[in-house]
Amino acid sequence: MSSLFPTYSRLPLELVSGNGTIVEDHNGKSYLDFISGIAVCNLGHAPEEVKKAIETQLQSIWHVSNLFTISNQEKAAELLVANSSADAVFFCNSGAEANEAAIKLARKHTGKSTIISFKQSFHGRTFATMSATGQEKIHGGFGPLLPSFDYLPYNDIEAVEGIGGEDIAAIIVEVIQGEGGVNPGTQSFLQAVEQKCKQLGALLIVDEVQTGIGRTGLPFAYQHYSISPDIITTAKGLGSGFPVGAMLGKADLIPSFSAGVHGSTFGGNPLAMAAAQATLETIFQEEFLQEVKQKAEAFLGNIKEKLKTVPSVKEVRGKGFLIGIELETEVKHLLDQLREEGLLALSAGPRVIRLLPPLTVTEEELQEASEKLLKVLGVSSNKSQYV
Repeated sequence: MSSLFPTYSRLPLELVSGNGTIVEDHNGKSYLDFISGIAVCNLGHAPEEVKKAIETQLQSIWHVSNLFTISNQEKAAELLVANSSADAVFFCNSGAEANEAAIKLARKHTGKSTIISFKQSFHGRTFATMSATGQEKIHGGFGPLLPSFDYLPYNDIEAVEGIGGEDIAAIIVEVIQGEGGVNPGTQSFLQAVEQKCKQLGALLIVDEVQTGIGRTGLPFAYQHYSISPDIITTAKGLGSGFPVGAMLGKADLIPSFSAGVHGSTFGGNPLAMAAAQATLETIFQEEFLQEVKQKAEAFLGNIKEKLKTVPSVKEVRGKGFLIGIELETEVKHLLDQLREEGLLALSAGPRVIRLLPPLTVTEEELQEASEKLLKVLGVSSNKSQYV
């Protein structure tokens, strides 16, 4: 009997080593990892530049708490600010913590209580972020949720335009719903959300926990849509596997997050900041992001073309290296088959295969993954190059 709570439906294997896109299990079998720790290992497994930064910090000091200056916080924050619409950063340990901070900041700054979210959204599993999440399966069994959270249909401009009231503090939105099925927002919808926030005197919170840090070929996914959020949350790809999250906000919000208002014992610790700084210095290079965009567009285009005549495939969608393949049937058995073929993928709801390769994936690895995927879905690839 395990001494762990059974809170996870674990796969029947243990991954014991990894380098780049390739991981190996406890039986010595190798896989192409298109899960990336659920969009965490954006630079692949054990990236050398991040490893060196952490090792250097390990020789210095590990933890001091935020009672003291941590210079790497300033350096990492400067990189996030320089590549976003934000002016200040609060560091924490996870995406849920980042969204908690965003909810607190929005309510304190505006003096209002209601947060508008969207159906099929996912913002975390703490009580506030679970309450912000628009999925019944996340809510079940916990009794009454926190009040003042309302959910609207995603990509529904009419529903957004109908929002009214004097007590709306913020609208929180994912520009691409990850856990909810890899559902990209339309530009007109996201711009309508931004406009409604301005009309109501509410803040626009964009949850970039899964989509941020280069996953879509830009520093943040909202930058594809010509919007300028007041608050951005990010986490998964920020530390290359080291636990770290961040909430970014515009300058006018700074007075509302003054000393003593919020905090985190471990948030922004020297080890996390060493990992984050090295990760950001690599990913936020223009040449790196351009290569991500080119590889991802070619891969997604190939998959769409090859699967468009497969009756069981309803839609292939996504942006960058966040890709969803929606089928007419549940995908669990297909994920099992992909794993047997040596390709790790995951679901986004019961009928969507989600692909999240490292941003450093090679063209050869994309070609191999494409062939495995097409084989399991019953399509002959003819060994044709995906580009």
